[in-house]
Amino acid sequence: MADYQRELNQIVAELNRASSREPAVKSTTAAALSELLELAVQQDASDILLVSGAPAALRRRGKMSVVPGPPLTDADIQRLVLPLLTPGEYGTLQKEKSVDLAFDSGATGRFRANVHYQRGTLACSIRLLPRTIPTLEELHLPETLDRLANLRQGLVLITGPTGSGKTSTLAALVDRINDRRECHIVTIEEPVEYVHANRSAIIEQIEVGRDTPAFLNSLRSILRQSPDVILIGEMRDPETIATALTAAETGHLVLSTLHTNDTAQAVSRILDVFPTSHQSQIRLQLSLALSAVIAQQLVPTVDGKSRYPALEIMMATDAVRNLIRQGQDQQLRSQLTIGRAAGMNTMEQSLAELTRSGKISKEVALSHCYRADDLRGLLAV
Repeated sequence: MADYQRELNQIVAELNRASSREPAVKSTTAAALSELLELAVQQDASDILLVSGAPAALRRRGKMSVVPGPPLTDADIQRLVLPLLTPGEYGTLQKEKSVDLAFDSGATGRFRANVHYQRGTLACSIRLLPRTIPTLEELHLPETLDRLANLRQGLVLITGPTGSGKTSTLAALVDRINDRRECHIVTIEEPVEYVHANRSAIIEQIEVGRDTPAFLNSLRSILRQSPDVILIGEMRDPETIATALTAAETGHLVLSTLHTNDTAQAVSRILDVFPTSHQSQIRLQLSLALSAVIAQQLVPTVDGKSRYPALEIMMATDAVRNLIRQGQDQQLRSQLTIGRAAGMNTMEQSLAELTRSGKISKEVALSHCYRADDLRGLLAV
């Protein structure tokens, strides 16, 4: 700890000395990180981007805009970012050239950051986290997700691209369970983003890199800690996926995320990480353990002031389980189109509903769909 702090102090001191020999810089370059965070909150931004050779940039409602001021240098970014890192995080950055972390900034709020290198210089992406855990209603999520909070076991996957709101959806689900059920909830996250307070449930939040070296290490240990609900920030490797499936089969509710665009791809993604010789067994496990897959994306509203979630929902009905078990993944979409009574729908059906309700424009819906002809057909009805 002392060696780390001494090294970090030397780096910052040297950067400050170098800066003092340069002409005074203006705006963002000279501003403290806290000032930049406050600006992002005031502008209702979702992300801050710090890249050497460009001014600081904010993402607002999905679009990037630069903060007025001169380009940041590598030294500027080091001065802003390095003091955020713990000894372990600094070591990870030096070894892996990338590290995830979460931090609080007093009254400004809580933030998630990824610090990494590009073109040999330090860069940072910072996500602004809501001060409070959003509810399912505040996120404009359908009643189907509220019903998922009543599940006692099974695997629930939230999928979608980066920035699609997966973490917020999971946090809202955990919060709803915390309201309703006297149980033990354990989360494994990298990093911890939303901090949950105990209400009906007792909640433990384990941060990878700080409380455990890896997802798998913690997941194996958790199964011996009498959990009822397990949240895994992301299922990344075969061992973690296999352990999660086993947990879901043996009386636990497991919540997790994947980076896929639709629900059928989630099934393929899980299988693809395993050798061919193991896939039949994993298919069987998945068909038994799966409860639901939710694929989501955030779509700009007509007035451009907000974004609404468009969701594709696949519930693990008997028909869906049988298709997964038989390896007929290409037929899963047909179950979505006819499964409205079970709470299912396709992404195109969700986008069509948002368009018909006036929340999003037809042009935006078409730009976010995967099957344009299907969407046009739904809007023509």
